Amino acid sequence: MLKVVNRLKPASRTLVFAACLVAAGACTPIFKNHGYVPPADQLAEIKVGVDNRESVVETIGAPTSTGVVRDSGFYYVRSRVRHYGPKRPEVVSRELVAISFDQRGVVRNIERFGLEDGYVVVLDRRVTESAVTNRNFLSQLLGNIGNFNPANIPGASE
Repeated sequence: MLKVVNRLKPASRTLVFAACLVAAGACTPIFKNHGYVPPADQLAEIKVGVDNRESVVETIGAPTSTGVVRDSGFYYVRSRVRHYGPKRPEVVSRELVAISFDQRGVVRNIERFGLEDGYVVVLDRRVTESAVTNRNFLSQLLGNIGNFNPANIPGASE
């Protein structure tokens, strides 16, 4: 290999070296961070049974999302995703802080969850079957010529 590289012209050597650097750089992982979770010292300032929704927002900021049921809780979520070459992106860490409130809007509980506490929810993909089979666009278009009824046009009977 070294004999081949030594016989190359200096410009060719530079191109081979640059190609090797690009190939090596394509294999480095890229990390992307999403969301926000307040640090532990800010969470320690929130007192269960004392603070309410407004004081929580003032102390640690607005939540990433809220509960589906009205006034059920605040959720702060942070994820770290690794993109590695042509592979599918992978979630390497996820942290969730859930703050629940009682009916009066006072903090009832503060919980912290990680990726290891969760489980994968398989989503069911439902696809509506098409009634059109083995017909191209032109045959579908020409097949509707005899099915036109002017009485079905809104405002045509007036």
